[in-house]
Amino acid sequence: MLIAAKFFVVLVAILHLYFLWLEMFVWTTKAKKVFRNFPDHLFEPTKTMAANQGLYNGFLSAGLFWSLFITNPDWQVYVALFFLGCVAVAGIYGAATVSKKIFTVQALPAILGILLLLLHHFS
Repeated sequence: MLIAAKFFVVLVAILHLYFLWLEMFVWTTKAKKVFRNFPDHLFEPTKTMAANQGLYNGFLSAGLFWSLFITNPDWQVYVALFFLGCVAVAGIYGAATVSKKIFTVQALPAILGILLLLLHHFS
């Protein structure tokens, strides 16, 4: 159970590193292929805003990776739950306000990680 939970922690952390890269470094080039519903003419004017979002995604990723190196088993779970919770809430909000696909890509892996961590921690 713990290995599966940590798999989802790593998966969500890697996804958010990818989002950081897209939003901070390739927003006006490669991100256009990922965010196909976003109007092409808005990529350049929103470059700074996207970079700011990317920075936040980087913080989420850093927190998730950090949780893996915490030696106290309780605190390792608590920190991972906090950052996965942040991702899940952001994913649910994004799904409600932007695109339903965000739930599958962002919120669902975080929710699965949360459930697995809770099952491990309380079993």
